[in-house]
Amino acid sequence: MSSDLTCPACGTTYAAGPDEPWRCECGRALEYVERPLPEGDPLPLSRLDTSDGLWTFFEFLPIEPHVTFHEGFTPLVDAPEWDAEFKLEYVFPTGSFKDRGATTTLSRAVELGVEKVIEDSSGNAGAAIATYAARAGLEADIYVPADVKQSKLMTIQRADARPVRIEGTRQDVTDACIEAVEEGEGWYASHAWNPAFYAGTMTFAFEVAAQRGWTVPDAVVLPVGHGTLFLGAYQGFARLNEAGIVDGMPKLLAGQAQGYAPIVEELDGGGVDDGTEPSEIADGIQITTPARGTEILEAIQETDGDAIALDDDEIETAIDRLHRGGFYVEPTSAVAPAALSRYREEGVVDPDDDVVVPLTGSGLKTL
Repeated sequence: MSSDLTCPACGTTYAAGPDEPWRCECGRALEYVERPLPEGDPLPLSRLDTSDGLWTFFEFLPIEPHVTFHEGFTPLVDAPEWDAEFKLEYVFPTGSFKDRGATTTLSRAVELGVEKVIEDSSGNAGAAIATYAARAGLEADIYVPADVKQSKLMTIQRADARPVRIEGTRQDVTDACIEAVEEGEGWYASHAWNPAFYAGTMTFAFEVAAQRGWTVPDAVVLPVGHGTLFLGAYQGFARLNEAGIVDGMPKLLAGQAQGYAPIVEELDGGGVDDGTEPSEIADGIQITTPARGTEILEAIQETDGDAIALDDDEIETAIDRLHRGGFYVEPTSAVAPAALSRYREEGVVDPDDDVVVPLTGSGLKTL
């Protein structure tokens, strides 16, 4: 039976169903009423059956695995040149971490009896939702910027989804998509608003902890647009603590693109109004109004984290280093490693800190 939805701000509860709202009447994002936790001690990784991928952690999830490629358990590898561990999120079926949320979101859609899903995306989330909708046998409309990368557009089209190209800003794309949802054209499979997506991204934290012998790193550095992976990591590590599996939270450190750094502005950080040109290459996180901005700020505060803005020079330097080191990722993936470099320079990350950095999207997506 599907979990009902609740608003953490005003307490309103909504019944699960294909016509469930995509956000609360008060404007806040919704969460699931059901918050399952496993009982007992976890198995060591050597004895853990990971053949179901991220669904290995089904005991944490309020959704059944109806739509899956057994994705997940991406490699966690040493990156000595960066004095960190990289989690290779770009080896998912569609080439980005967005598959974490797509498998849970489309599984939720199947549970509810949804016939058509609608999503807005700069490319990666749209490609993931389109692919998993095809796996589920559901129709999908994907709203994308008019200048979306051809490789991402082709992924959407080849999955038999309908791309809807919108002129204007990334916010214009979202506005057009929401208008279609409000007119009843489909169920909003939003990577920014839908709690099913975050149920998937929080498995990132479960995997990191399991791959590290059920310990947490000192810090995790992540790129932030809508903050889907950032908030998923926060929720996942929090749930592990709640279950008594780990003790302590990593410091969560955000990297945003220059000119698209609302979290940095809220924190009154540097590098936003210094006259530097807005980033053009980190197109995956060009978000000016994150759907769950308040939650991102709360996660930063609760983990003693921070947020900084990176310009294109810093991002290009990082992507060159990554490619020369064998990590073939897209430009947005270089934001977190670039942020790590700055955090080390500024003393936010100590030399002996244990740091994990996700590499979020494949370089093949830039073709």
